Amino acid sequence: MSDSPLKYKIAFASIRGMGVELAQTLLDVIPNEEYFFNASQQELSTKLQTKNKIIESNYRQKLLHAAEDEVKFVLDHGISISYFTDSNFPVRLLNAPDAPILLYTKGSCDLNHKKIISIVGTRNASSYGTQFCETLVNDMANLLNDVVIISGLAYGIDIAAHRAALANNIPTVAVLAHGLNTIYPAVHRGSAIEILRHGGMLVTDYSSQDVICRANFLARNRIVAGLSDCTIVVESAEKGGAMTTANIAASYNRDVFAVPGRINDQLSTGCNKLIKNNIASLITCLDDLVKAMGWECRAESPKQKELFPELSEDESRIYNFIKEKNEIHINLIYAALKIPMPQLLSFLVDLEFKGVITSHPGNKYSITFKNCDL
Repeated sequence: MSDSPLKYKIAFASIRGMGVELAQTLLDVIPNEEYFFNASQQELSTKLQTKNKIIESNYRQKLLHAAEDEVKFVLDHGISISYFTDSNFPVRLLNAPDAPILLYTKGSCDLNHKKIISIVGTRNASSYGTQFCETLVNDMANLLNDVVIISGLAYGIDIAAHRAALANNIPTVAVLAHGLNTIYPAVHRGSAIEILRHGGMLVTDYSSQDVICRANFLARNRIVAGLSDCTIVVESAEKGGAMTTANIAASYNRDVFAVPGRINDQLSTGCNKLIKNNIASLITCLDDLVKAMGWECRAESPKQKELFPELSEDESRIYNFIKEKNEIHINLIYAALKIPMPQLLSFLVDLEFKGVITSHPGNKYSITFKNCDL
């Protein structure tokens, strides 16, 4: 393992500021990644014509030691590595100069799929935004071939997009802002498992040793944008991660779409601004997307979906109680129904996957809009 080519690739990808452009520049001058870490500091300084800190011996050795530990983690947990010189590396990312050169992946989805669409938005999604996601993704399932949905597994629009894809048997990819040793937010662990079970993938450029911090979530947006043919912003305030993703996508010359909203609606100010500034095209339905992208629709063949899934006695009690309260905290559900917390958590997860309730930040739950008359 100590001389594994994978070790050198992981270490090389960990260099501060490393992206596709920098990696290609360095490898045009030096033979390979192993040479970069085994050459002397003086030798690298002469070859690269630089005294940048990245060629300091101590810095390079520190990266190598961390990479050795990461190789062990990757092998022990069945994680795949996609390196920018590999044939399976996402071609779209090669056209994004600041994209990472190495991805850690778990799952079976093809990141070079024919049509890849990212759907992003606010963490505080309204029923308007959630319903738009569900309708749009359902129409994609009925009318488009070879589609993959990408988002960030966050609260709100992200998780709504993933769950809509799962409900419609569309592969979905979650781009994470941390290593594959954890899932954040933890409440979406069940969704992450379902993504893997249904032909999707978890993707990150962070190792298991990287600390989760706020900057990670902004940085991962370049991967969400770079992996996709187009980005759809469903709801967003004037500032936020979704706006960052949209602007990055535009800088990559990717198509950007935004769902319009009322001018006095805080969650629509970002989308309206993107449209007003000609950064995004207006989208109200799948037809807007298809025409702009030049894609062909197949003849409609609606899926036979279970609109009103069968619920157990306990699931029905939970559903009806939440329906009465509109949006309610899990502790209040527990106090009212006296269902042991471990069982209650399990029932809530099952109800989410049946599409009848929706989770919100702060361990709150509400009835899913489309099933309000269940």
